[in-house]
Amino acid sequence: MAAARLGRSAVTIRQWARRYDVRRFDARAGAAVVYDFADLATIEGCIWRGDPVPATPEGRDELRAELATAAA
Repeated sequence: MAAARLGRSAVTIRQWARRYDVRRFDARAGAAVVYDFADLATIEGCIWRGDPVPATPEGRDELRAELATAAA
């Protein structure tokens, strides 16, 4: 679902998840992996803008907070 919402392939989403250590949520046994969409969207935004992607989920949380404050 994240791949479709971001207009990217599922392979790209899995690569980002591995490269940037995207948060995952616990899923039932046999269920698909569930990634934090806000984290993936932040990575997408950084790549689109040409900005460096923060290395940790916490760094991306801080970036989202900064961007939200700037937009308000």
